[in-house]
Amino acid sequence: MSYRQAIGTAAGAALLLLLAPSAVAVSAPYDTARTAPTDEVTVDPTGTVAADGTITFSGTYRCTGAAGPVFVSSTVSQGDPWVSHPVGGSSAVCDGAEHRWSNSEKSAPKTLVPGPAHVEATVFDISATGLPLPSVHSVREQDITIVRT
Repeated sequence: MSYRQAIGTAAGAALLLLLAPSAVAVSAPYDTARTAPTDEVTVDPTGTVAADGTITFSGTYRCTGAAGPVFVSSTVSQGDPWVSHPVGGSSAVCDGAEHRWSNSEKSAPKTLVPGPAHVEATVFDISATGLPLPSVHSVREQDITIVRT
């Protein structure tokens, strides 16, 4: 499986988690028995948008106990909270140490503009055995400011 296919699979799995409340209810971090207290993700208070529409968000993450490949996904909404845009995805390492993450995505110019926005970042792994299912390690929602680069 190529890196691009893995990211696509991971993003699709994350979308399924968002659309299936029963699946989310049994996944970490909602199930505190499965989540180590060190699993966390942060979002930097400022994101950037370039003239060509490339949006970039970043932050930090820390996780342990991954069962397979680990990813950090992010989405952003601006104006209408019911409309969110996926912003890339990056691979991650669940070794208990704090790491930086950064996701970028090129959208049509003026889709996202400088100003207030709401970002959600999720750290999850995909099980390497049996049916490839996502396991959420941490989720963070945060209001940020997008600035032009």
